[in-house]
Amino acid sequence: MNVRVIENLIIGAGPAGLAVAGRFVKQNVPFEIIEKTDKIAYSWHHHYDRLLLHTVKELSCLPHLEFPDEYPRYVPRARLVAYYENYAEHFNIKPQFNIEVQSVKKEDGLWHITTDEQNYQAKNVIVATGINRVPFLPVWLGQEKFKGDIIHSRNYKNAIPFLGKKVLIIGMGNTGAELALDLSEHNIDVSISIRSSLLIVPRDINGRSVQLTAKKLERLPFGLGRWIGKQVRKIVIGDLSKYGILSSKKDPIDHLKQTGRTPVIDLGTVKQIKSKKIKVVGDIVSFYPNGVQLINDTKLDFDIVVLATGYRAKVKDFIENTDGLLDEYNIPKQVVADGKHKGLFFVGFDNYKLGGILGTIVNDSKTIVDDILLNIT
Repeated sequence: MNVRVIENLIIGAGPAGLAVAGRFVKQNVPFEIIEKTDKIAYSWHHHYDRLLLHTVKELSCLPHLEFPDEYPRYVPRARLVAYYENYAEHFNIKPQFNIEVQSVKKEDGLWHITTDEQNYQAKNVIVATGINRVPFLPVWLGQEKFKGDIIHSRNYKNAIPFLGKKVLIIGMGNTGAELALDLSEHNIDVSISIRSSLLIVPRDINGRSVQLTAKKLERLPFGLGRWIGKQVRKIVIGDLSKYGILSSKKDPIDHLKQTGRTPVIDLGTVKQIKSKKIKVVGDIVSFYPNGVQLINDTKLDFDIVVLATGYRAKVKDFIENTDGLLDEYNIPKQVVADGKHKGLFFVGFDNYKLGGILGTIVNDSKTIVDDILLNIT
């Protein structure tokens, strides 16, 4: 197989890869971008129908091109896809589609990239495959005996296939909460299995974005902003313990910065739980043919189980020799790798900052391109 020698290779044509490519174009830096699927921003084409960004549009666009004025504050999935496709056209970004990376390794000062179609040698490799690359699929005792269907949330589109069914959603992150809301609004019998305490915040209060408010509160001295946020959550969300949900005592901002896990952004799920249109059950320990057994030995029948159990980045699948490169969650530690990993960059992985992953993509793409510009010889 022939080897193509290039300066800069971007792996992934989702929003992270597009952000770097857009900055490269503005700086007249040569690059190529490869994508394992057949579409720009493939995942966004296939997310559930009702999905809206939880972050405001002014903090969610890619570099050098704002969202159209007519877009609503929280951009819906279909319009976001159109924006990403327009972004690629606007900057003349032309990914090579249907090329999947098999390995990335460093030899003699260059990165060697093996794919199923073409091999490359590059001075710089920008990994833009993101933290949501591979669905996480836990396995429970007796799962193979379950007579119903088990699907990952990635395969959920809308409530229509679930009409008349009894559904269990495992996991109440943002996706699990919103899928439960969607099902309940279609009068579907839905329960959520929760195994730990939760941090829940409203998306808006009195028409004002909590995201924007939180940024302002974070700047207040003496922890005053966090205290105000806690009082607001007590009033708006309230004590959910009688519904089966324990509220975490951690501050949402600290939790995000320490673990990379965002709080649950409530769009109406809490109201449905309080009205008992969504039932909350505990952690499950096993399946039986007609349903699940909970940690308290209760057995519940279900027709369909939806795993809202998240994703994994799994960059170890294709990057060789990751010693010192990843943190305890197997996420890249740095945007700009150094030492033996110099020339390797990561965008779309830093979920530890206030503002959402799309906001960090804008900042991290600038960090990457600035570093590459400094080292051009």
